[in-house]
Amino acid sequence: MALLGPASGAGAQAVSERGFIEAEGVGFLEAAPNDPRRVVGDALLRQEVFLDPTQWLRIAAGLDVRANSHHQVEDEWRLDVDDRTRLRPRAALRRLSITASGAGVVVEVGKQFLRWGRADIIFPSDRFAPRDYLNVTDAELLPVVAARASVQIGSEVLEAVWVPRLTPSRLPLFDQRWSVIPAEAAGLLVVDEGGQIPGGAQFGGRWRHAGNLFETAVSFFDGFSHLPDLEVNVVPQAGTIDVSRRYPAIRMFAGDAAVPAAWFTLKAEAAYVTSPAEATEEYVLYAIEVERQAGEWLLDVGYAGSVVTTARPVVSFDPNRGMARSIIGRAAYTIDPRRSVTIEGAVRQRGEGFYAKGEYTQAFGQHWRLTLAGVGLGGNDDDFLGRYRRNNHGSVALRFSY
Repeated sequence: MALLGPASGAGAQAVSERGFIEAEGVGFLEAAPNDPRRVVGDALLRQEVFLDPTQWLRIAAGLDVRANSHHQVEDEWRLDVDDRTRLRPRAALRRLSITASGAGVVVEVGKQFLRWGRADIIFPSDRFAPRDYLNVTDAELLPVVAARASVQIGSEVLEAVWVPRLTPSRLPLFDQRWSVIPAEAAGLLVVDEGGQIPGGAQFGGRWRHAGNLFETAVSFFDGFSHLPDLEVNVVPQAGTIDVSRRYPAIRMFAGDAAVPAAWFTLKAEAAYVTSPAEATEEYVLYAIEVERQAGEWLLDVGYAGSVVTTARPVVSFDPNRGMARSIIGRAAYTIDPRRSVTIEGAVRQRGEGFYAKGEYTQAFGQHWRLTLAGVGLGGNDDDFLGRYRRNNHGSVALRFSY
């Protein structure tokens, strides 16, 4: 996370800013059938500014500027405000919101980040949180335009969210390694036909209880899936596979809880997703985890599962469901205030696939941070994790924060 910069302007703490410049190199161990490139370079400039004219009002704005060596960023110089493009925009409005708070009430309006739930690795109830999946194992959260209001009364918090339009997740590019083409389709050109983003608003509500003995929450969502169903049409005469996206209407009923004990904390989260128009599959996605803090270690292990309640003949891209039916875990170790190590992974309950990621970070002085990471994937061709077995890779990132 970037360091908060010194206040500037006429007011003592009226204006603050933070930002960073980061360069990252990613190296893959082998070429993929549809992507021979093995080295990818990324650059990111992020700037955020906060204006606090009064104690109860905050205005936040943020900007991202990107570059990439593998045609994952648009060539056009423009300011993108809606995050609906197939490629990452060269310059994007990351955040622009106004927050008013006081007497237990918080209202935020504008482009912002919305997160629900408490699970790690998979996110059953995170329906307002689209992601950038150009790299499936390093998916970055995308902001949405929304109005969010919360009211706290003692240990109870009520939250309501209204989103005027869908922000879809960004899918892997069909001509790159994170889109795996079946062997029977080898030699055919995959054509991205785009997709019709549905109109209409989305809304949801959440009640959360934070007590000494336990924490729990229930939530409701009515809107559209930010992850699409794919319509695939093989055209042998043209030698193409035409793929288009469809974002079905869904409803979600979810709950999560955390119960602390003497030696560990038990966490659980589950979501039931239905299809009002009977246009996509209906299912339950859940995670049960045990978390323990032991000195400088934070350990978390559990199981992620999924049950299809109504099957329908659709092709979906959903990494959360793709990583379900797995034993999941994460371990974080703080070596000292400047260095830390994190390891996370998932292994299929029957061993059909696995995912593992290790990350080491070290800060140098007040401004520089180095991050080394490695990702391992393996398994069967018909497994969500196993299909990416040619995407084992390592990365080096250097960040200057100001």
